[in-house]
Formats: sequence, structure tokens, C-alpha cells
Amino acid sequence: MIKRNILIASAFFSFSLGIAQQYGGMWIPTELNEREMKDLGMKISAKDIFNTQKPSIKDAVVQFNGGCTAEIISPKGLLLTNHHCGYGQIQSHSTVQNDLLTNGFWAKNNGEELPNPGVTVDFIVDIQDVTDKILQGNSNLETAQINANIQKVSAEINPAAYQKVVIKPMYYGNKYYAYIIETFKDIRLVGAPPQSIGKFGSDTDNWVWPRHTGDFSMFRIYADKNNKPAEYSKDNVPYVPKHYLPVSIKDKKENDFTFVFGFPGRTTEYLPAIAVEKIMTEIDPARIAVRDVALKTLDEKMRTDDATRIQYASKYASVANYWKKWIGEVEGLKKSNAVQKKKNYENSLAAKNPAIKTTIEQMNKLYAEQAPYALNNAYYSEVVRNAETLTLANMFYNFVSAFDAGKMDEKSITSFKNRLSSFYKDYNAELDAKVTAKLLALYANKTASQFLPEGFTEFKDESKNIINLEKISKNSVITGRSNVNGASLSENIDKAFSNQENLIIALKKDPVFLLFANVRNAYMKTADPKYSSLQTQIDALQKKYMAQQMETDKDRKFFPDANSTLRVTYGQVKGSSPRDAVSYNYQTHLAGVMEKYVPGDYEFDVPKKLIDLYNQKNYGIYKDKTGDVPVGFTATNHTTGGNSGSPALDAKGNLIGLNFDRQWEGTMSDINYDPRFSRNIMVDMKYILFIIDKFADSKWLINEMKIVK
Repeated sequence: MIKRNILIASAFFSFSLGIAQQYGGMWIPTELNEREMKDLGMKISAKDIFNTQKPSIKDAVVQFNGGCTAEIISPKGLLLTNHHCGYGQIQSHSTVQNDLLTNGFWAKNNGEELPNPGVTVDFIVDIQDVTDKILQGNSNLETAQINANIQKVSAEINPAAYQKVVIKPMYYGNKYYAYIIETFKDIRLVGAPPQSIGKFGSDTDNWVWPRHTGDFSMFRIYADKNNKPAEYSKDNVPYVPKHYLPVSIKDKKENDFTFVFGFPGRTTEYLPAIAVEKIMTEIDPARIAVRDVALKTLDEKMRTDDATRIQYASKYASVANYWKKWIGEVEGLKKSNAVQKKKNYENSLAAKNPAIKTTIEQMNKLYAEQAPYALNNAYYSEVVRNAETLTLANMFYNFVSAFDAGKMDEKSITSFKNRLSSFYKDYNAELDAKVTAKLLALYANKTASQFLPEGFTEFKDESKNIINLEKISKNSVITGRSNVNGASLSENIDKAFSNQENLIIALKKDPVFLLFANVRNAYMKTADPKYSSLQTQIDALQKKYMAQQMETDKDRKFFPDANSTLRVTYGQVKGSSPRDAVSYNYQTHLAGVMEKYVPGDYEFDVPKKLIDLYNQKNYGIYKDKTGDVPVGFTATNHTTGGNSGSPALDAKGNLIGLNFDRQWEGTMSDINYDPRFSRNIMVDMKYILFIIDKFADSKWLINEMKIVK
């Protein structure tokens, strides 16, 4: 009886958190669940969110630099995104003498705003369902024909000269949508708090709630004199948007409606149970193990050397981000009993449609056969990605292959040289020799012998690797520590490339090049062909399984997995109870920052001015009913990577927060959304405005905005 009551209570708990969010949802903005959104409290209409006939909220939401989201918050193109989304740009303007990461940056007028070559923002002008034109009534159309149809449809749409068309598959290729995109290329840094605010809590608090991070930075979009996209020019002017978001500083209450509008990166909500089990027990643990070694090695150096800390700050944060996410994902999948939940769903579908049983059995067989190859793929990919010396070697391997095949023209060589220049800027060959040595030892010890190069067991000893890798690194052209054509690649790329034939000869003899080629060739021979072949078969079955789910489960409203396209997710402001006897409020405050404050600590130090503001209670209009400044809050919005920087909006479409993270216990929502644990984390707009106004003395930026009191 006790057990039965627990089950009933658990079921009621899930139900009470929000009927509309049983499966979460990242909805295409042209196909919103408007009725459910209004049932939960939304006061505006779907046409206020996405409309091609008049200004709407979508005109204020952009994809920032291809990976994050940002939003326009003033009629002068002022852009708000996360501190961690702008981190690379803040770092690029930083030096040991002028450390903007540590000190922050605030332009006092338009003339002081800093250009960022290569940074872009993308507006979605329109979304069109083009499934019929692409598939032509045949869901099993050959890939070559689909690609030909995509090219044809893209040409027929015929966008303006400053626009482009991107056609994306949805539901594993069962549907296709065309996105008309407008890209702006003159994006300037306006303001960023010091990382003691913008990155407060750093790696310790990453993916964790309660959270007290002021994770925001500010940029501005510039356009030509006709308000059209243009390359950077001193003659460009601030962009005038079709719509910008009013900023609300009203207090929040539990169960308030909220929605998040942005560009979520990737989810896989419709995988079979066997795939989820492999991720949980094999793939994620392998990825975690590789990054664990890399991060510990980098951290030892970064803590003792400021130049290395600045040089590797952005890269370290990037590596650590998914390392911790995967740890939480594994725990969350176990806690939410995701594998059994998937199995139960598969059985219920098969009872309605016997063909699904056959599909599941086929996928189970393929995943089991692929398992050893998939595990090797995970280790190999992560080692090459996180050992920068091997990353460089991979880049040069591809360059040599293309050169030998006659595919490197002057334009390609210039592009490659630019990539190298960017890479070497933040590359420490001596430090990475240690990282590479340790990762090769891990690879040699964790990889089945059938996948290793002949004689590779000599790399199992980490201490010997460190000595050997330092030696070959010193004698390597690739690492920039040995010259070619009288120059080092890391110091004078143009001179090193002055005689390309000599460079190619040197590369083919290079000890790092030969080491990488040995590892790569073994992987490509023993693992990749089988892994890729099986994955192709799995993908075809996944497409079939997706179609079967949608045909069979008539009670469920489906949304497509995230794929970096514009989406809306919605929910309610809520706290959580992720573990026994643990309950979290939905809101944190400035007092919590001071509770975590550790003087001089690289994660939990606090600027003196913020301490003074706190002690003086100099909060202005930015305090809430408690008398304190709200810092962060949580809600049940279904978000993922790419939603960083997304606007969190209230029932009337006003900006109330800035999405930047998820609660650790719910990071498995990329695979299995569970309303009991899944919470997105947002910076409260009151805290952002408080920092801009009181801390940064940048009221000129506040004056640009429309504040809703």
C-alpha cells in the first residue's frame, strides 16, 4: 500500500507541474500550441509572436554568431545576449595590460563601441513548409534527388541580394522547412560586466541551481545608411529594428506564464530505448572521461599563470560546459528512469501498430552491433577535439590531402591560413603537449586493441608520453616550435607558406603529423566505415520510426527535435524538488551572491563596488517585494544549448529574463523531458538593469530601452 501511494503521489506530482508540458516542446513559431499557451496564461496571440505582414516579436530575436541567441532591446539596435556567448569577443579585446574579462567593459557612447570582425547576427524573415516540393509525395526519395529538389526550391524562393535561403529537414526527414535569413555583419561590443559578475560561480555553479550569475553582455547591430546589412564601416549607423522588446521590471510569482524564443541547438527526444541506454552507459561516460583529463591539466596551469588564464579562458569554458552537462545528463536519465519510460512507450505503440515492434527490433539489433564502433568513435572524436596538437595535425592532414589532390587554390589557402592564425593565437604548444600526452594514454588504455594502431600500447604510460610528446612537439613544424621556409607557423604564417612544396615535404616528415596519421588511419580503417554504415541504416529506421509514432499516437501533439532553427518553448515560473528533502525556490537574490562571496577566489570573488551597493542597499527601482534585487529565476521552459541568450518573455511579450542555463538535474531533457526535474535558468532583467545602471553607471543604455513598471 505504501508503494502504491508513492507511485500515485509521484504521478500526481508530474501531472500538477503542468499538463501541457508532459513532453516539453520546442515549437516552430508558425505552428504554435496557441490554445495551450493561452490556457497557461498567455495574453497575446500567436500572430504577435510570428508575423510576416507586420512587426512581431520574431523581428527582435536573432541568432548570435551562429551558436547563441540574442534579442534587440532598443530602437537603436541594442543587442542583449549572455556573457558566455560574447566571451570570445570580450577575450579578443583583452590583454594582460587591459583585461576586459576581469575588469569588464562599458562604452560611454557609440564611438567607444568595439568592432568584432567575423561576428554575425541572423534574422528569420520567413518560414515556409516546403515538404511537398521537396519530397514530392515520396517519403523514401533518394538523398541525391532530395538535395536536387532543395537546390531548386531555394532558387525559386529568390530572396533579396542580402538574404539567403536555408532548407532544413524536420522529424528526421519526414518534413522540410525553408528559412529566409537576413544576416548583419557589423556587430559591436557595447558592454560586459566583469567576469566576477558575468561568470560568477564559474565551473562550480555551471548547470547548478541556486544560481547567482549575471550572465549577460551587450552588443549593437550596425547597418548601412539604408538600414540594410553591410560589412563593417565607420560610416555605418545603428540598426533600426522592426520591433524591439520592452523590458518588464514587475515582480514574478510562482506559476506565472513565460515563454522562451530562440535557436535551440540539438535534441533527440524520439530515440528508441536502446539508443538512450547506450548514451547513458557508454557514450557519455567516454566523453566525460576525456574532457576530465583535459580540464584538470589546463586548470593546473591557468590557476598559476595569468597569461594562460586569459589565453585559454574561452576554450576552457567551452570544454567544461558539455563535460558537466553530460555528467548531469547521465544522472538525470537514471533518476527519471528514462530507458524504462521509453520501453513502456514503445510497447504501447506496438500494441496499436504491430509494425512498430518490427522497427524497434531492427533498431535494437543495429545499435547492439554498432556499440563497440560507436564507443571508439566517441573516444577518438573527443581525444582529437580536446588535444589541440592533434586538432592542428588533423587540420594539416586535411590540407596536405587537398593539396595533393589539387584542390587547394589561392582562396582556399588564404582561408586555411586565416584559420591557422586564429588557432595559434590561443595555442600553447608546451602546455598542450601535456594534455595530448595524457589523452593518448587514456585512448591507449580505454580503446579495444582491434581499433589501435600496431605498437600503440607504448602510449599507455602517461609519464613516458609527457617526455616523448614534449620532445616531438619541440621538433614539430605543426606546433610552431620548428621552422619551415625560415619561419615558425605560429609566428609568421605567410613566410612559412612562401614555398608550399617545401611546407608539404616538411609536414609529411613532421613527427606530430605522423603520430596523428597513425591514429587516424587506424580509426578510419577499423572503426569508421562500420560505424558510418550502421548509422546510415539506423538513421533510415529512425525516420521510419518517427513517421510511425506520428501516425499511431493520435493523442500526442508532436514537435520536431531542435536543429538550430527558430523555436518557441513555454512554461511557468516554478521552483523544484529534485531530490528527497530538497526544495528550491524559483528566485535568487543579491544577498545570495554575498553568501557565496570568497575574497580573491577566481569563481566567487565579488567586485568592491557591488559589495558597496549591497551594503548601502542602493537598489533604486530594481528591488522586488523582498527589498532585495532578484538575480535569477527558474521555469519549466524546455531549452537546450543554443537557447543561451534567448529572451524569456512574460504573458504580454515583455522581456523579463535572459536564458542562460538549465538545472543540472534536468539536463537529460535533450533526450527525455521530465517536468519534475527540467528547469531552465534565467538572469532576471532587474539584475541586468541594476548592473547597467548602478554598477556600470551606464544609464545612457537604460534610457534607450522601454521599461515596463
